[in-house]
Amino acid sequence: MPRFNRNDTVNLLRKMTLKRMGNAFLVFFSFQWSRIIGRPVQWGLPLSVSFEPTTSCNLRCPECPSGLRAFSRPTGMLKKDFFRETIDEIHEHLIYLIFYFQGEPYLNPDFLDMVKYASSKKIYTATSTNAHYLNDEAAKKTVESGLDRLIISIDGTTQDVYKQYRVGGNLDKVIEGAKNIIKWRTALNSKTPFVFFQFLVVKPNEHQIEDIKKLAEEIGVDEVRFKTAQVYDYENDPNGLIPLQDKYSRYKIGKDGKYKPKNKMVNRCWKLWHANVITWDGLVVPCCFDKDAMHQMGDLKSGSFKTIWKSVAYKKFRASLMTGRKNIDICSNCSEGASVWKDA
Repeated sequence: MPRFNRNDTVNLLRKMTLKRMGNAFLVFFSFQWSRIIGRPVQWGLPLSVSFEPTTSCNLRCPECPSGLRAFSRPTGMLKKDFFRETIDEIHEHLIYLIFYFQGEPYLNPDFLDMVKYASSKKIYTATSTNAHYLNDEAAKKTVESGLDRLIISIDGTTQDVYKQYRVGGNLDKVIEGAKNIIKWRTALNSKTPFVFFQFLVVKPNEHQIEDIKKLAEEIGVDEVRFKTAQVYDYENDPNGLIPLQDKYSRYKIGKDGKYKPKNKMVNRCWKLWHANVITWDGLVVPCCFDKDAMHQMGDLKSGSFKTIWKSVAYKKFRASLMTGRKNIDICSNCSEGASVWKDA
């Protein structure tokens, strides 16, 4: 499990209000009650929402729709006025806001303005970046924006290994970006953002697990977390990504000699009660596994978030999950319960 970080935990708790705690109570118990009665009920609003700043990305990662330019949905940039309207509607109940779905957030020129606006509403904010755009100025603005958590994806400690997954990437820029953030966090005497390296463990880099811990310590980031890789065609693994170390893999070899997901396909999912995703153009989808927004619960351009959250479409989707999750395409390769963390 992730190492307890006092500053980060205290920071999160300070965001809590009676209304947010009351909403969290309602959401949790509606999920448990749904399990008991065998049908979905939803008594609160989401605790966590992911907003997609952009679908654009500078890299070409082999298992990423954004990197592969493989979307069937439109690509574009989140507009800050549209973002503010949505946040104004839900901020009183919202605890955690993730600025990430697909793409590289820092490519959106309004990204840090949106972070600053969410921070002004006392929402815990987080983002994930490949760190290629964290130059000195951007790092300073990031700290000043009030961002609470910065996840830096770094999947190798040498350029030859790093570029095997982060195709088109430059490891030196990632390291420089991380150093810039730590420098400005110190210079501005700020306790935020909480910074950690996220290391996606794949076959080409699994021998560098100890090395990334040492690099993180040298730079001064707060933690290292290891993530298992989602492989779309896991039976054949065409890019040779599934690691040899079983603990870092989402998959295991079945009796037929082919890989299959480790996770058990139980007919429940906490995410469907406490979180969701909003695409750059306002589509509301159930979770981060719906990369192409094929399961649209609603469109914020034509309806309010609260109406969509309680809609018939959402109720039907939750009900279908509770009766046959294995029949839902985005659930078949889901990593719930299959991630691995390890402290720096």
